[in-house]
Amino acid sequence: QVQLVESGGGLVQAGDSLRLSCTASSSAFSTFAMGWFRQAPGKERQFVAAISWSGAITYYGEFVKGRFTISRDNARKTVYLQMNSMKPEDTAVYYCAADWSGGRNGYTASQEYDSWGQGTQVTVSS
Repeated sequence: QVQLVESGGGLVQAGDSLRLSCTASSSAFSTFAMGWFRQAPGKERQFVAAISWSGAITYYGEFVKGRFTISRDNARKTVYLQMNSMKPEDTAVYYCAADWSGGRNGYTASQEYDSWGQGTQVTVSS
């Protein structure tokens, strides 16, 4: 069982930045594709960003529009989501997820991910 622990959420104002972190318990972390998803109240879970096991390939949801950056440090077993120019509509619970297959079947669908963190709340005030 792979445990993922997110941190870094909080309350920020529109236009501010925030960096989320997600640390894995597994020594196989460097073989996982990693993703970030978010879910706002009353809405479906939404793909935010994903990164390949090596970090060479990244994907972003269309709404990101250059504001967010996903990165990873395999030595620290940690994936990051840097969020800049934040908007009130970014308010949601953010989840990180691990795809044990390394992204073999794609990166953007939540059903491809095998392990999920507990989520961290991000609130952006206007």
